[in-house]
Amino acid sequence: MNNSVKTQPTTFDLNQHMARLLMNEPFFASLSRRIDKKEDRSIPTAGVWVNAQSGNFELMYNPDFFASLESDTQRLAILKHEFYHIIFLHVTGRLPAGGMSKKWNYATDLAINGLPDMVSALPSNCLIPAVKGTIFENFPAGLSAEQYYEMLPDGTGEGEGGTGEGSESGDGQGQGGEGEGGDQPHGSHDGWGGNDPNVSDAVKEIAKERLKDAVKKAAMDASKNGWGSVGSEMRQDIIDRMTQTVDWKKTLRYFIKTSTRSNKVSSIKRINRRYPRIHAGRKVTRTARIAIAIDQSGSVGNDMLAKFFTELDGLAQLAEFVVVPFDTNVDESLVFTWKKGERKKAERVMCGGTCFDAPTRWANENKVDGMIVLTDMEASKPIACKSQRMWMTTKAHAARPYFKTNEKVIVID
Repeated sequence: MNNSVKTQPTTFDLNQHMARLLMNEPFFASLSRRIDKKEDRSIPTAGVWVNAQSGNFELMYNPDFFASLESDTQRLAILKHEFYHIIFLHVTGRLPAGGMSKKWNYATDLAINGLPDMVSALPSNCLIPAVKGTIFENFPAGLSAEQYYEMLPDGTGEGEGGTGEGSESGDGQGQGGEGEGGDQPHGSHDGWGGNDPNVSDAVKEIAKERLKDAVKKAAMDASKNGWGSVGSEMRQDIIDRMTQTVDWKKTLRYFIKTSTRSNKVSSIKRINRRYPRIHAGRKVTRTARIAIAIDQSGSVGNDMLAKFFTELDGLAQLAEFVVVPFDTNVDESLVFTWKKGERKKAERVMCGGTCFDAPTRWANENKVDGMIVLTDMEASKPIACKSQRMWMTTKAHAARPYFKTNEKVIVID
């Protein structure tokens, strides 16, 4: 008779512990609610990457690893470490020219682990710069991932042994395979930015936009509920990132893609898959009717109006849209369709006050699929829009809007 005892897998459901771990971290708690979390014993510690099916970034974690940590302080530090990868855009737009590598893995971990709120909280065998007695004691704290990347020799991390990338077991080779102890990068980042070949470019773009939106909403929540351990310099950095100029062409493509609706009509030229030769098939056309509402109030100067029309000239190379000039009202006689490829000059046709309810009501009544408002943001918060709504303004006005919104605000400077 075999009396051997089978070892049961560790039970550590991170979702059950999340509220307790983030109790005093309103910013990270808000961000966490917008990131999927899944258990995966195939990775040594934890990591964030794109789910090719859902288009969401996920936090994957090994429950055995989390159970093995000495305290909740260390568990919280590991969570914050992964969330900082998202905040710093290590996950999306900042991969080096050569793509994901273990050298970049080391560089990003050094950039995060040297932050004041991270140094003393992390397990001792993580990569931490400027700590005496470690292989990175001569690396100053507070540098960017790109700066650490330049400092690290080529081949860094390629000689790791043990449990593979992200190992904290202590039996890896350390920096550049030189083998001075167990310092190892903490996370597994093979799927960063859709590095997985199964992730399409469209899915990557959707995931990036969702991440930007998640960080923005978390920052807005933190402005009301507190930032927790996030220092003043980091808070300002996050706020600055929220108002940075983005590639408006990519944003517009994403906006149009998520606004597109399908029109289905019967067609005898299409074969019905369920009842071939009996019923007509369906012809599907996908369209997006986008309204561009242009604020022409007196507070919008001629220079800003000219800038808006310059942006519209670029947008017209990508799509057809309906232009809706407005101040406190929308004059139906001034609304026109700007066809794809057309060129038009800047023209002021109104000059009153500002009311965002006016173009929103027009959009709701005319059943558009999406609305982009070009404005200086100087008016009261508008009524809800039945379709998705996006705002485009200058950097100065984005920094001091008259109202708060969870909708996307794009800087066009």
